[in-house]
Amino acid sequence: MEEESVTFRTTGSARLGPVSDFTGIPLDQVNFLACQFFALLAAFWFRLYLRPQYTSPVIRHAVATILGISVVSFCFGWYAMHILLLVFACYGILAWGRADNIHSYTMVTAVGYLTICQVSRVFIFNYGILSTDFSGPLMMITQKVTMLAFQVHDGEECSYSKPSLLEYLSYNLNFLSILVGPWNNYKDYIDFIEGKHAERRLKRREEPSPMRPVIQKLLICAGCLLFFFTITKAFPVAYNADPDFISQAPFVRRLSYAFFSVQAARSKFYFAWTLADAIHNAAGYGIRGLNEKGEVCWDLISNVNIWGIETATSFKSFIDNWNIQTGIWLKSVCYDRVPYYHTAFTFVLSALWHGVYPGYYFTFLTGIPVTLAARAMRRNFRHHFLCSHWVKLAYDLVTWAATHLAICYTVMPFLLLYLGHSRTFAELS
Repeated sequence: MEEESVTFRTTGSARLGPVSDFTGIPLDQVNFLACQFFALLAAFWFRLYLRPQYTSPVIRHAVATILGISVVSFCFGWYAMHILLLVFACYGILAWGRADNIHSYTMVTAVGYLTICQVSRVFIFNYGILSTDFSGPLMMITQKVTMLAFQVHDGEECSYSKPSLLEYLSYNLNFLSILVGPWNNYKDYIDFIEGKHAERRLKRREEPSPMRPVIQKLLICAGCLLFFFTITKAFPVAYNADPDFISQAPFVRRLSYAFFSVQAARSKFYFAWTLADAIHNAAGYGIRGLNEKGEVCWDLISNVNIWGIETATSFKSFIDNWNIQTGIWLKSVCYDRVPYYHTAFTFVLSALWHGVYPGYYFTFLTGIPVTLAARAMRRNFRHHFLCSHWVKLAYDLVTWAATHLAICYTVMPFLLLYLGHSRTFAELS
């Protein structure tokens, strides 16, 4: 009976069930954390013992792929087959398709299959929420396969021609990014595997040590975990849709609770993305170049700028610092390519990519007029408040509050997900 109870909570391995029972953390989340910390240790080992100077790219590709498949299989069990099926299907399109249409076929195949899996999950689990369900890796794979197809179509990757099967599998399934991502440029990844990453980015042969940025990012992760278990737990987002709270609490209290609960909910995203960044850095991947101080900058594939988010004074600034690599993907495959209604099409694609929960569509469709309104306000009024430091400071404080209240209203359905909860919150806000 105990084994059945543990197995019911996840489609992946149940070996860490005792840890889940002892800590009270759902087993799927325990598996996720275990796999990410395993990936962190494996990244150090990969950099130290499989150095490109002494190890062929074939070995590095193969090891990265095998470890990635092992991680995703441990987390999701047989559901990992969906991930492998999508990767092989898109490789078939890339290998045998023509350069002038592979981007279209890959986009339809990847987004279509992702949507089918998400629809199936909603109906199978009856709107059940698994924090590390298999659609997460599918979302990352969708970004990678479509972006590479668009780059091949555009001729950006002509120096590599079309990748071999092993290179393609390694790029999509490597243990560094299989669970959380983020999407990263194919050419940068190949440079990393072949030992050219640091040389191309820094114009020098010696490879810098990643220990400092890794330790800094792990400390941020520890802070996010502490914040999550102390503050976030005290402000559950679902309480915003509680009927008693809505009917009895005054408007100012409900508004304040919504503001602080949304602020607190970000810590889990900060943790996941920062840990993924640290894993890449531990393997020696993620060098952007030198900053103005002449120091190595390790944020090439960073997915979040926490300071930029918390101090954002415009809707655009917030979006630009949140899920950064996904924003680059959306801009590359949609915003820069559609002939008209760039913002609307981009938000719709983002909603479709995230899933089929109604809350996603409430959020992203609301984001269209909010983005256009914020853009118009900034264009027409900001220049009037640049006459002095204090006037600009007052303007920044007002726009900061307005931005974060707008974010609070816009993303609440994203966090609530359910149609009933999202509609209730919208009607009573």
